[in-house]
Amino acid sequence: MAQKAEPSGTQVLAKESANGARTTNGVAAPKKDKIKDFSSEGVADNDIFMLPASDFQLLGLLTAVAALVRLFRIYQPSSVVFDEVHFGGFASKYIKGRFFMDVHPPLAKLLLTLAGWLAGFDGNFDFKDIGKDYVEPGVPYVAMRLLPALMGVMTIPTIFLTLKATGCRTMTAAMGAGLVIFENGLLTQSRLILLDSPLIIFTAFTALAWTCFTNQHEQGPERAFDASWWFWLVATGLGLGATVSVKWVGLFTIAWVGSLTLVQLWVVLGDTATVTPRLLLKHFLARLFCLVVIPLTFYLGLFAIHFLCLVNPGDGDGFMSSEFQATLNSKAMQDVPADVVLGSRVSIRHHNTHGGYLHSHNHMYPTGSKQQQITLYPHKDENNVWLLENQTQPEGLDGPIKGSNAWDTGEPIPIRDKTVLRLYHTVTDRRLHSHDVRPPVSEADWQNEVSAYGYEGFEGDANDYFRVEIVKSLSDGAAAKERVRTIETKFRLVHIMTGCALFSHKVKLPDWGFEQQEVTCAKQGTLPNSIWYVEQNEHPLLGAEAEKVNYKNPGFLGKFWELQKVMWQTNAGLVESHAWDSRPPSWPVLRRGINFWGKDRRQIYLIGNPVIWWSSTAAIGIYFVFKALSVLRWQRGFKDYENINFKRFDYEIGTSVLGWAFHYFPFFLMQRQLFLHHYFPALYFAIVALCQVYDFATNRISSLGLRNRPAVGRGGIAIFLAVSIVAFTLYAPLSYGNRWTQSACNKVKILNTWDFDCSVFPTELSQYSVDAPSAGNAAQTAAPVAPGPSDKGGQDQNVTPQPAAEPSVSRVEKVEYRDQDGNILNEAQVKELEGKVSFETRYETRTRVIDADGKEVADGPVGAEGVAPPHPDVERLPETAPDVADNDGRGSPATASPEDDVSKEKSVENVDDGRPKPASEPSEATR
Repeated sequence: MAQKAEPSGTQVLAKESANGARTTNGVAAPKKDKIKDFSSEGVADNDIFMLPASDFQLLGLLTAVAALVRLFRIYQPSSVVFDEVHFGGFASKYIKGRFFMDVHPPLAKLLLTLAGWLAGFDGNFDFKDIGKDYVEPGVPYVAMRLLPALMGVMTIPTIFLTLKATGCRTMTAAMGAGLVIFENGLLTQSRLILLDSPLIIFTAFTALAWTCFTNQHEQGPERAFDASWWFWLVATGLGLGATVSVKWVGLFTIAWVGSLTLVQLWVVLGDTATVTPRLLLKHFLARLFCLVVIPLTFYLGLFAIHFLCLVNPGDGDGFMSSEFQATLNSKAMQDVPADVVLGSRVSIRHHNTHGGYLHSHNHMYPTGSKQQQITLYPHKDENNVWLLENQTQPEGLDGPIKGSNAWDTGEPIPIRDKTVLRLYHTVTDRRLHSHDVRPPVSEADWQNEVSAYGYEGFEGDANDYFRVEIVKSLSDGAAAKERVRTIETKFRLVHIMTGCALFSHKVKLPDWGFEQQEVTCAKQGTLPNSIWYVEQNEHPLLGAEAEKVNYKNPGFLGKFWELQKVMWQTNAGLVESHAWDSRPPSWPVLRRGINFWGKDRRQIYLIGNPVIWWSSTAAIGIYFVFKALSVLRWQRGFKDYENINFKRFDYEIGTSVLGWAFHYFPFFLMQRQLFLHHYFPALYFAIVALCQVYDFATNRISSLGLRNRPAVGRGGIAIFLAVSIVAFTLYAPLSYGNRWTQSACNKVKILNTWDFDCSVFPTELSQYSVDAPSAGNAAQTAAPVAPGPSDKGGQDQNVTPQPAAEPSVSRVEKVEYRDQDGNILNEAQVKELEGKVSFETRYETRTRVIDADGKEVADGPVGAEGVAPPHPDVERLPETAPDVADNDGRGSPATASPEDDVSKEKSVENVDDGRPKPASEPSEATR
């Protein structure tokens, strides 16, 4: 039956007609005695393109409010914040064309680069340090922040239209939009140069497209394969491709759509009345093309653009194979002679870790034999050149020919399997040498030191002899399995006297070894880490007519697949604990946030709106209770599922809860570092489910008595939004980095696990008027300070001069003890645990110097409090050699060893790779 229009002029709700079918816009669905095809009962045509003008006007108003909230003071702070260090740095590398490795796919990073490039960014700003000023060097950081902010704004119309597509009334859709607008966590992430805002909008767009397609599909065979049906199916595929191209979290979205697709096909399969086998195949192929081929093509296309942009060597090429690196500019290699012969000048590369070339330089080990160091060095260098000698010098007319050029005459003698060699370092006139001495770093019994020993004219000794053992399973081609050939032959170098094999693994030498990768001689080392091959090969007897070889070009698909494996391995390796990490059980209850940034007595702390967060979690719980009871009642023979509203509640809200589950529960299986922001896609689905539950309760379930009292439903929405806005306002200073006071901060600290530090704020807002300048400006205005008398003869010239401070009254130190879940322990609990457990430092609370008025006085370099620890998702850099002088971006070669390394190797590896990890202070940010 037709329904009277609402006073507001908004779209009329879908209600049950007398025959049980839902109606929309006053038009009753045709009566059916029984559903005989795959269409669903109680489904109306919720075409979002046919909404009344009043809905679009309201949508425009909500979008404008969202823009005001998202863009408010987006210029603040005017310095590098949190992970802008990394994702802004990636934009610089894209513009410069320098290859880098990140665990996330490239779409969002490419969009951020495009925004910066269109605004005039030239890539010369390196985003190296948190707190580094944007304004003085003219970085268009506002334009780059605008991209995620505008994507955050677009999430509001997306959730509004999604709720309308599910059949919710306009006021419910407006409530959903309002909840996303005033969710503090989503706001904070969308105002910085980060990847989460693009991830959320593409996830939301995919949910919208799939919801619209499902609505078309459920109307039955008459709507199948029409223009609207195809439009939304293709849009879903594009959304899936975009989502997974931002972060691999998009795989969860693919799993959600895929599971619902199987349900649809199962229902279609059961329609024997209207669906022929040919039509069933058409349904399957249409979904296969749109939901598999289109996303895969989109994903591949983004990496094609990625490779086109990054054509120069950079700090990420060391993660990749030699074949991959050879495709980069200046890393390509000229064809070289194939056969390696006695007297060849070669560079020998480690096969497994990609750590670089066998290398020596005129510096000695500080311990052990104190002979010349042997390392792996990632760059091409004359110190990588070794001359391959036989055990004895070649014979001439007057006896043995002396000198390193003895093999430059006569017939070339190939090096075959089991040949015993000496390796002569041409620059320092020493030979590769090993002996029963423990290495300076890996002091294990099964490891021997490798050094360079001798002098020019020295004949050497027996400890210089190494036997070539060709590894035929890894060598390419029949000839390469019989004799050593450049690139193609993989071999081991076994020390004759001790039986150990030349070996390298992911251990870096200290400063005295220039942080280059350690080389040892391992008696029981794993096979992959003792494999080597010749890359460069020169010999006077191998002229232009000699057979040449070069690296095989892996092609696009080869490079693509290799990069996916490296991304996966690196991502899986992020298992160390972190100061601000949290585990999935804590996310739905908002147990802990993330400290993003702090400076000048301001703070940005990622925390959600507790009203919205906990309400959405309650909605998920309501559905689980409903589902449990419905299954029990079904088992007892109740006919609940004969009620159309009951079935629609189960399917529609179940679809959203399934989306929440797919984006939440997989994190329980992950051992890597996890943080609150990983919950944001699941939060979006939880908000959708909350709105759907509210709409059913107030509009579609007649037994509750609210369907005929729309004013009650509208009043509930108004009250709920008002409470949410109040909560948003209370926590807004943490989202925007605005001024705040200690008392206001303490009042809203509901949970003691919320570890934002209220003591960093002043006691009165008026105290902000006497703040010291920001770090960016302080660096410009600080005057030189004359050195004063001290034991060291004056202040270090490399230390930033300190501004004059008011006399300090006290130095306040704050130390917190927490359990493994982040709960703060009081003194009694700590005392009770002493001697029973061990305490370790996860992060340190900084010492604050306070004057008589409670104002913090600078105690260290200006802006030092803005420095953040490394980001786990992007800071898993390979072990490196020191940066080269010209900063060509190749200073970070990879040395990741295989997962099957035995435990005895791990026992001698430096887990923290020798680099100091900065403490996480209350004003610092980690992710």
